[in-house]
Amino acid sequence: MCRNIHQLHNFEPAATDDEVYAASLQFVRKISGSTKPSKANAEAFDRAVAEIAHISRHLLEDLVTTAPPKNREVEAEKARERSAKRFAAA
Repeated sequence: MCRNIHQLHNFEPAATDDEVYAASLQFVRKISGSTKPSKANAEAFDRAVAEIAHISRHLLEDLVTTAPPKNREVEAEKARERSAKRFAAA
């Protein structure tokens, strides 16, 4: 899957509409193979992003977990450490 799409479930505070939209945009870009669609495809592209964002928001609202919410700063630091290890080894 696209590395730019991040987990949005079980964070405090909850994912914003902008985060859900950004993940949806990345998903549509990945499956369409286009970062910026042509004028002929722009309407279908934009509609797909909006629909996936809408469905994703419903999914996030409906998911249930017993795990404690994650902290965004802590998770970001873990990601930076993983990245540093991965690229230091190369």
